[in-house]
Amino acid sequence: FLKEIKTMKITKDMTIMEVLMMDRGVAPIFFDLGMHCLGCPSSSGESLEQAALVHGKDPDKLVADLNKYFDEHPLTARA
Repeated sequence: FLKEIKTMKITKDMTIMEVLMMDRGVAPIFFDLGMHCLGCPSSSGESLEQAALVHGKDPDKLVADLNKYFDEHPLTARA
């Protein structure tokens, strides 16, 4: 199971809450993009793409930044 999660990539159709549940250490990535509403109801309903666009941000950059974080911080290191 951990191997599957370790190789999992973040996609634009995931929600902010799904990503935060994987690792709360990603919160600064959202904050740096001006996305401060991590606990709002939209964080569990909107996709990353929708949330980025609502905030006038590039969804591809957001996903790339998140995937870079997970590449540098494997989930198995926290298991």
